[in-house]
Amino acid sequence: MSSATANQAEERTNPAMRLDLVPGQIVQEVGYDEDVDQDLREGIESLTGQDLVDEDYNDVADAVLLWFRSEDGDLTDALIDAIGLLDEGGVIWILTPKEGRDGYVEPGDVSDAAHTAGLAQTKPVSAGRDWSGSRLVNAR
Repeated sequence: MSSATANQAEERTNPAMRLDLVPGQIVQEVGYDEDVDQDLREGIESLTGQDLVDEDYNDVADAVLLWFRSEDGDLTDALIDAIGLLDEGGVIWILTPKEGRDGYVEPGDVSDAAHTAGLAQTKPVSAGRDWSGSRLVNAR
């Protein structure tokens, strides 16, 4: 099996592979609730070799995993808050329910909020059966 084929097979069994995370990175999780994708969370921990840290973490993170649903308030405010949690060069992965699922957020709303917060979308992913993700980086 070629390495490209092996990587594709691993992405199917560990969706966290799609998030471009590496061992040793600190990933702070925001917006956790009972509806999150546990396989993705476990995959991130397996990939980074670190437990996800929660909203009470008192240092900067390499990445923020932001679970966001339509009823979670103002998305721009949530993104601005997430920026403050990041180390320089860090990324935000915003995860929203897929179309047809409770809490669905229009992709245009994510794009608008990201732009307003000074972020640029660089990579969309399917982050699990019920969640879509977008990689956001500082646009400045």
